[in-house]
Amino acid sequence: MKYLKLLVPALFLLTAANAQEQKPQTDKIMKSTEEGKTVYHLPAPSTKGTVSLEETLNSRRSRRNFHPDGVTPAHLSQILWAAYGITRPMEAPTVRGGLRTAPSAGARYPLEIYAVVGNVPGIDPGVYRYDPKAHKITMTNPEDVRKELTAAALNQKMINDAPFSVFFSAIYERITERYGDRGRDRYVCMDLGHSAQNVYLQAEALGLGTCAIGAFTDSKVTEVMQLPENEVPLYIMPIGRSK
Repeated sequence: MKYLKLLVPALFLLTAANAQEQKPQTDKIMKSTEEGKTVYHLPAPSTKGTVSLEETLNSRRSRRNFHPDGVTPAHLSQILWAAYGITRPMEAPTVRGGLRTAPSAGARYPLEIYAVVGNVPGIDPGVYRYDPKAHKITMTNPEDVRKELTAAALNQKMINDAPFSVFFSAIYERITERYGDRGRDRYVCMDLGHSAQNVYLQAEALGLGTCAIGAFTDSKVTEVMQLPENEVPLYIMPIGRSK
């Protein structure tokens, strides 16, 4: 019994140390230019953590007040992966690279994920489209648009305050070509809910906070984000260290 009492704390420390080792070990990112656009290959996401799912669910809240700094490329990488990252690579026309962290009706994956970066060390401010297959972000706008996006979202200042935001849009044709109006009216909303909850939980587990924003003027947001004609804006989720 005496040795067991000594052994249990040691095993606990060893387990905690192993879990800690599974977290992203570096914030190093690879910057390059592809087809004239700035690209960042993100740090590999972690698939192990030190906070349980139950603890994360219990502490999850919508958080609206953020410090202007304190996030890293590893945070950005982990949250984008949680939103729509690939967990099982596959080559098929419908799955577009593989199965994801979030479920999707018929594996159609109608969402597009962007990062609106303002203050992430090592990443130039701007708007970036997330590529889950390559786990990289490609710049679509070189401007820090946080103020403009805030104005388009009814002046919800948390967008401007947060170091970055995750932005969701949808290409409805990906899902309506199979499911018709039901895909548009129901399944896209379900996909968004699955992915956004992943962002909530991942942010909480990283010691960050977020709040989903759906109140905005669609036409203004589309203009600020320079969205293609076939994309519809859905959600803005500012991310940062909560005050």
